[in-house]
Amino acid sequence: MPKIDEKLEPILAQVQRRNAGEAEFHQAVTEVLESLGRVVAKRPDYLDHALIERICEPERQIIFRVPWVDDGGDVRINRGFRVQFNSALGPYKGGLRFHPSVNIGIIKFLGFEQIFKNALTGLPIGGGKGGSDFDPKGRSDGEIMRFCQSYMTELHRHLGEYTDVPAGDIGVGGREIGYLFGQYKRLTNRYEAGVLTGKGLVYGGSRARTEATGYGAVYFVERMLGTRGTEFAGKRAVVSGSGNVAIYTIEKIQELGGKVVACSDSGGYVVDEDGIDLELLKDIKEVRRERISEYAARQSRAHFIDSGSIWDVPCDIAMPSATQNELTGGDARKLIANGVIAVGEGANMPSTPEAVRLFQEAGILFGPGKAANAGGVATSALEMQQNASRDSWTFEQTERRLAEIMRGIHDICAATAEEYGKPGDYVLGANIAGFVRVAEAMRAFGVI
Repeated sequence: MPKIDEKLEPILAQVQRRNAGEAEFHQAVTEVLESLGRVVAKRPDYLDHALIERICEPERQIIFRVPWVDDGGDVRINRGFRVQFNSALGPYKGGLRFHPSVNIGIIKFLGFEQIFKNALTGLPIGGGKGGSDFDPKGRSDGEIMRFCQSYMTELHRHLGEYTDVPAGDIGVGGREIGYLFGQYKRLTNRYEAGVLTGKGLVYGGSRARTEATGYGAVYFVERMLGTRGTEFAGKRAVVSGSGNVAIYTIEKIQELGGKVVACSDSGGYVVDEDGIDLELLKDIKEVRRERISEYAARQSRAHFIDSGSIWDVPCDIAMPSATQNELTGGDARKLIANGVIAVGEGANMPSTPEAVRLFQEAGILFGPGKAANAGGVATSALEMQQNASRDSWTFEQTERRLAEIMRGIHDICAATAEEYGKPGDYVLGANIAGFVRVAEAMRAFGVI
């Protein structure tokens, strides 16, 4: 079990004291600090001027009221958030999550992870995250539009292409980004395409952005498999979730010759031993916005399970792509017993600390979310680049650049783990490589 260096223990204690009750944020900070003992032993100057303490403290936390009117004429109130965590490498960059579970601790954990994820891309973007406890499920287009307009009415004053550039996350797709951008344009009287990413192609979006997180996670795992002399072809995979990340993870695994036999949503999971029918899944989830149980209703060879865990399904490769802490220690034991060889996190921190430890102790290839799912934000940065130059790339250009970035992230994580005496430990490699890039920029700026 990793231990925190005694020099870093007071920093963690301070984070826990000042951010009481924010369990996910504590978990994210703990994981990074567990990796940094080897860094401060080699470079004690990183302890100077409270540099690590400053990285753990957001530069700005914004909480606001979001009033809106539902279709029945009743006024509803939600809470909006934006945590601008670290801008050492560039403008704050990170998605907006609309989900009833959202609170300030969730947003801070996501923003903290985003700092290091964005640093690993090598692109000039800082870390931030935002969202609301609004639940878009079951809401009409009109209700979602009115909510997004109210949310942006407050948030717009904190954004800008050189300040803070949000994107989508859980509950925020192309429809929501369109409503948010329209309201930003209306309020500012500026067509500032670079202020939001994940936009539609007709108004400044990037080809391959929709596919990027899922594709990128698969490219990362493909590179990990290559270190063991193997590949996706002929492998059996399980992908949790059935949203944007999961769908395009499934698509790319299938392109590479793997077979995905199960996917899920919050109601349960489906198993299709012949391989998930991607077109049917896209119709159910992207077009009709129905529950995953409908897949089994329309595909006779599949069956739907509303209890237990998707990780009970035997597989060679597991891709948790739904939400934080979805894969527990018990799930990890089951996967290991069933012969899993690689795990790639498509979601943010989807494996509990116990699960990560078990995978590493068993010698399973493990790609942490801050490295494996960085493809989405990398392609968002490429969208910003295209907006700044008034350019538009082909799908092939963007995907080729995405593949290069993901392979580069894998390689720097692997090389850093080797340099610090833990070859094959992608968690340590990602944490240290991301930290060093941010820390060097912060040192250059002085105490700010």
